[in-house]
Amino acid sequence: MDADVIVVGAGPAGLTLAAELRLAGASVVLLERLAQRTGESRGLGFTARTMEVFDQRGLLPYFGTVETSALGHFGGLPVDFGVIDGGDRAVKTIPQSETESVLEQWAVGLGVDLRRSHDLLAVTDTGTHVEVDIAAPQGVIQLSAPYLVGCDGGRSTVRKAVGFDFPGTASTMEMFLADVKGLDLPPRMIGETLPNGMVMVGHLPGEITRLIVCERGAPPQRRESAPPYAEVAGAWQRITGSDISHGEPVWISSFGNATRQATEYQRGRVFLAGDSAHIHLPAGGQGMNTSIQDSVNLGWKLGAVVTGRAPETLLSTYHDERHPVGRRLLMNTQAQGLLFLTGSEMQPMRDLVAELIGYEQVARHLAGMVSGLEINYEVGGGSHPLLGYRLPDLGLTGPSAPSSTTRALHPARGVLFDFEDNPRLRAVAADWDDRIDIVTGRITRRPDSWPRDTAAVLVRPDGYIAWAAPGAYADLPMSLERWFGHRHADRTRIEHSHTLVPELLAQH
Repeated sequence: MDADVIVVGAGPAGLTLAAELRLAGASVVLLERLAQRTGESRGLGFTARTMEVFDQRGLLPYFGTVETSALGHFGGLPVDFGVIDGGDRAVKTIPQSETESVLEQWAVGLGVDLRRSHDLLAVTDTGTHVEVDIAAPQGVIQLSAPYLVGCDGGRSTVRKAVGFDFPGTASTMEMFLADVKGLDLPPRMIGETLPNGMVMVGHLPGEITRLIVCERGAPPQRRESAPPYAEVAGAWQRITGSDISHGEPVWISSFGNATRQATEYQRGRVFLAGDSAHIHLPAGGQGMNTSIQDSVNLGWKLGAVVTGRAPETLLSTYHDERHPVGRRLLMNTQAQGLLFLTGSEMQPMRDLVAELIGYEQVARHLAGMVSGLEINYEVGGGSHPLLGYRLPDLGLTGPSAPSSTTRALHPARGVLFDFEDNPRLRAVAADWDDRIDIVTGRITRRPDSWPRDTAAVLVRPDGYIAWAAPGAYADLPMSLERWFGHRHADRTRIEHSHTLVPELLAQH
């Protein structure tokens, strides 16, 4: 075998997945068709949930000073994301090209074998491993690995080669995205519709103007290269009546409103993540962020399986957890498209939704949906209200405790946080201490929504809470086994740990 896992596609999803796999101890070959990064930045910034993901791996310092904001929108209608805990931490100023640069340095620094100018030709799942044929600079080569993951975008070769079903709706329009120098245009937000379409104007560093141009009635096109700037300027003039033909384009791309999702995220030994698994209208900046979070969910699970620390049954939870997230993403981006891409016939609906957003409960709901902060997985382990939600950044103090729960997640291992110095609880978890860290410390900083009687939490490497106390103490060994595999085979205290569970129950 050439690696434990072959990943195809070195965009944000592929780079994140490759790095997460390396943190889990897996060897990774990352194949990329392009000879170098494009430098394009379809996305700007990242959501509060992705901010948390980067923070839990210690990546934020590599982005320098970041500007966060609670300002967001739903279908072009303003929403204050600060109504939910953490909603004000969305980053608005980092271009996708910089995000990819940081992720690539991280992945390569961890030992990912990144091979550019390697174009996937064919995939064969033998049942015991996966073989791929690749057009490489030295000619056609073949590589093999126990697992393959397609992170190769909306036109995924992996998805097509393996035969994943990809139902949905085709594009009904074409839109342009362009960064242009030499323009002096006032800002214009998404949602300000005109009779012939919609345009957006934003200002980026370096005297660059970002344009989004959607001409109503423009037919969809399948392009193999970027559209010429003359087409962008022509559409702009037909919509706004003004001339921008004197601008100097930095880069241009086109996109549509196609909406599709793979019916399954795993087929045999092949997985899909990111745009390979779901495509949608880029509304609310959710695409790159959802893709990164797909990879963080899959990375620790696949890494644990290929290194023998967890059974293959763990892998089914990737589809179970992320497919509903993707389905909800498609639903909300379609709804947003109806609000800001249609004509005057939709104005009553815009007015109604704007009125509803004035109610805090509605604003919280929409902010949680677009930011990803609402995500909750079915993890079992009792009925505590924190189960399945992501652990917030809590301040800690103690003789050996890190300064925060986020810092404790940097190594990408599971963590049992003991907030009340319970030695019996730690003794139960010790049978998994080759796969989880045990941290004892008092909470010094917490969000208002944090239940103050919480005595302990078991957190997966992706930051989601799998067990919490007070609650079903007897569920702790089952949760540890479900997410981190069997106990140490050579532990003499295994039987002793069984006797500790009734004691814990009796105490609490």
